[in-house]
Amino acid sequence: MTIAPATHAPYRAGASPAGTLPMALSVLAVTARPGLESEDLGGLLYAFRRAGATLSLLCLTRGEGGTRNAASARLEAIRPWELQLACSVLGVFDLTVASYPDGGLYRQPVTELTDRIDRAIRLHRPDLLLIIAPEAGDRDDYTVAVAARAAAAQAGVPVAGRTTPGAPGAWVIDLGADADTARAIQRSAAAAHSSQAESLPATLRRLDLLDDTEALRWVLPPRPVPAPRLEPIPAGVIPRPRSRPPLPADFAG
Repeated sequence: MTIAPATHAPYRAGASPAGTLPMALSVLAVTARPGLESEDLGGLLYAFRRAGATLSLLCLTRGEGGTRNAASARLEAIRPWELQLACSVLGVFDLTVASYPDGGLYRQPVTELTDRIDRAIRLHRPDLLLIIAPEAGDRDDYTVAVAARAAAAQAGVPVAGRTTPGAPGAWVIDLGADADTARAIQRSAAAAHSSQAESLPATLRRLDLLDDTEALRWVLPPRPVPAPRLEPIPAGVIPRPRSRPPLPADFAG
């Protein structure tokens, strides 16, 4: 698995070679509900952690909208605890769970969600936001992508979205020798959501079908690094070399 800086010029189709993971020292993942950090983003979170990034997660709901409940406790009470366990498996350093309605994020004012994500950005100061790309999720995931892009644009932070291979603008990340470990950790994190035990076998089967690649695209590309500005030299003027300051006495020959 190779790593490329996240500070290159804005992404254009074909500009990022296969196997390239954006470089980031701090990654903030934003999800709509518990479970997505493992099922959808688990492989990428492992890859970023393996590359040395510090991981944080903002989950905007408590997961009470799950249709299957294998636990005796109310989902909004138990699912954040399951999410905390999954984060410990994935190596997520800091977790924040908001209380917007699960399954109803798309009905919330985008400006309010944008403000909530902006507060998380100011708290964690990430180099990169990681989300599910708007074309790869449901209505709530789409709303998260819109709000995350708006908040990141204000903060000047790029946003990468996990998407499907072949999606416009997507490139493939090869997990390489880390693939088996990444998928094992991803399955363990998904299994932490024990209240969803009835749907867990189907989830694990879906994870078993994943190969050793992940697909990413820029939802908000990095800003280009400006070239240094050189002052023009007037015609006929020969620039004088800058004099070197004298060395301190201790370093003089």
